[in-house]
Amino acid sequence: MSRESVDTASYIGFARRIIRAAGERVANADDWELGELLSLRDEVEQAITRAVQGLREQGHSWQYIADALGITRQSAHQRYAEKVSA
Repeated sequence: MSRESVDTASYIGFARRIIRAAGERVANADDWELGELLSLRDEVEQAITRAVQGLREQGHSWQYIADALGITRQSAHQRYAEKVSA
């Protein structure tokens, strides 16, 4: 299984800082903006699903993915198999 080396730790750290900063801004904003911040949950779930799909396309097992997610293989498969095969 050959793949290009990708450093994502700093990229994810950046995303984490942006989300925290958004929470701080919303804390001093209007109530509708809280809904906008909440909508990021869907974006994060879509990003996780895309990441799982990419790992499966690279040939990684459901156990490998489950270990990364901190859940059981069966749970990972139940949650993502249908989404990534579509």
